[in-house]
Amino acid sequence: MRLELSRFVENDLEAIADFIAEENPERAVVFVRRIWREVLRIAQQPYLFQLRPEIGDNARLAVVSRYVILFRVVSGAVRIERVVYGGRDLPQLFQGPESAPSEPPAGA
Repeated sequence: MRLELSRFVENDLEAIADFIAEENPERAVVFVRRIWREVLRIAQQPYLFQLRPEIGDNARLAVVSRYVILFRVVSGAVRIERVVYGGRDLPQLFQGPESAPSEPPAGA
């Protein structure tokens, strides 16, 4: 399937990398690569991941350690909405692009 990224994904990954790099810069690079591998797997087989209606319409998620990749399948594309720490308010973060805040929350 075609892969689309929301406008938040780049900032999300940078925030995760920065947070991990404070303690271990090499680990930050390895971890972000691990997330990207999972994103590519999601794009290939998005229906392996259960719908999560408690998070949002058509919401699905993949877990990578303590982080989650929030995504949905729409119009023949896999759209990655956010990549965030799993303990955050996931329904709030899973808003559509037209209702999402202009800047993502800082931190991981």
